[in-house]
Amino acid sequence: MRATQFFISTLKEAPQEAELISHQLMLRAGYIRRLGSGLYTWMPLGLRVLRKIEAIVREEMNKAQALELLMPSIIPAELWQETGRWDKFGPQMLKIKDRHEREFCYGPTHEEVITDIARREIKSYRQLPVNFYQIQTKFRDEIRPRFGVMRAREFLMKDAYSFHADFESLEQTYALMKDTYQRIFSRLGINFRAVAADTGAIGGSGSHEFHVLADSGEDALAYSDQSEYAANVELAQALPPQGQRPTASAAVTEVETPSVSSCEEVAQFLNIPTQNILKSLLLIDQDHQPHLLLLRADHELNWVKTEKVIPGARLATAEEAAQLGLIPGFMGPVNLPETISVIADHSVSVMANFVCGANQTDKHLKHVNFGRDCPEPSEYIDLRNVVDGDPSPDGQGTLKLCRGIEVGHIFQLRTQYAQAMNLTYLDEEGKSQVVEMGCYGIGVSRIVAAAIEQHHDKNGITLPLAMAPFSVSLISIGLKKSPLVEETSSQIYDLLTHQGIDVLWDDRDERLGVMLADQELMGIPFRIIVGEKGLQEGTVEVRGRHDNESRKISFTDLAHTLRQWIMPNALT
Repeated sequence: MRATQFFISTLKEAPQEAELISHQLMLRAGYIRRLGSGLYTWMPLGLRVLRKIEAIVREEMNKAQALELLMPSIIPAELWQETGRWDKFGPQMLKIKDRHEREFCYGPTHEEVITDIARREIKSYRQLPVNFYQIQTKFRDEIRPRFGVMRAREFLMKDAYSFHADFESLEQTYALMKDTYQRIFSRLGINFRAVAADTGAIGGSGSHEFHVLADSGEDALAYSDQSEYAANVELAQALPPQGQRPTASAAVTEVETPSVSSCEEVAQFLNIPTQNILKSLLLIDQDHQPHLLLLRADHELNWVKTEKVIPGARLATAEEAAQLGLIPGFMGPVNLPETISVIADHSVSVMANFVCGANQTDKHLKHVNFGRDCPEPSEYIDLRNVVDGDPSPDGQGTLKLCRGIEVGHIFQLRTQYAQAMNLTYLDEEGKSQVVEMGCYGIGVSRIVAAAIEQHHDKNGITLPLAMAPFSVSLISIGLKKSPLVEETSSQIYDLLTHQGIDVLWDDRDERLGVMLADQELMGIPFRIIVGEKGLQEGTVEVRGRHDNESRKISFTDLAHTLRQWIMPNALT
């Protein structure tokens, strides 16, 4: 592609609303342009990147014997009402009406649609298993669209759905999809991790997320330093502590703590470590019943774990606490009303001689012990987020924390949607059975931003070759002034194009500095500079994006050298 026939729209500065480096660079490089809140046009350069990712996703899905189809993006409300998600999915769903006042939504996901297709088409066990996928635009009405295409309202997604006669078959396809995703992200050249995850709004049982590792990631991940264990922090298991609880060492003492309510303030006021303080949280469940949750003060409550134990859990208001005789900031398990159930995190089980709220304004208690000063909690369970240095749940090594950007998610849906929508098949004995389902998604457009968060430098984008918009930038110095430069550049362009190498020939009438800056900003991995001086020596200048210096290569060796550099990388 000649630059004069392409559309290059680089910017020196990014708009002020661009916060993440990926958002800034995608705007500056001319990958995207903003239309409205969370809505972006993919410009020609960015679309080339998107299409290359699509091609790899499609190729690997086809290798896994998944079958591509394309479902409507506008979905009738009746399907979502069958599963109960019309109301449950919440305000993320963009709901619309046609001229006949019939309700629809712009599909945020397609479980209902594919299940409807399956119940119309699948009748016998002989048709199972089968795995359908599509690459299509989705819309989710994010409350705060931000970070460019990282969290846009409209995005491109690959979603696949598998159907099975039994759970064993589902597990086989789930494992195959997990391997397929790992091949996809490996081929794209990004540093990623597959982690155990919560199923969230999609539902089902088993679930894994695929994260691009980046400091800017919204998700906290935990992984073992000695094994393959990895999980989202919201799901990572905190093991019960080893050892016995120390014995009581002193009598309970009431201390005045005026206007000191947070655990950090109490620790500073009393000059004690935060882990010696018992944190008490009053929660109300979906039946409006109160629960006091106890954690070590240096730990954070994990809401995903909590909601599995206390459905509909939320923090109590100050008014609700007052009705129970409790004061926020000064709550504790001593002299607690019997109507309040007490649940503690595993770490609390070995706490002794601790500090807690006295259930009186501006007062705390020191040297408190369970059994002596207050009853033992009704149960000890895993309620907290893991922290760096916790033992790994698989018994191998300790946990480390990092951040990641979710770019893929796979689920074992089981029979959730099949039962709701009456998706069944006839087994070998002619008996009706409920179909097992799996679901597998990749955020195709999000991958671009996530990869840039991981692959950039001070000069611009440094995308891996597999997804770069062009493999090579051919820069001609003095093209309009030197027939030799023009002729040689044309020969190189034709030679590389015929070799299947993706070239952007910068034939613009621009200064060398401008062309080099654009090439680095846009994320083109290799460049060739053709100039009069070099050609008189029989050489051209070649440099990789990560090379410290250029290499002079003879014109006759150019194609062979570039094939050695580019082709092996393109096939990884």
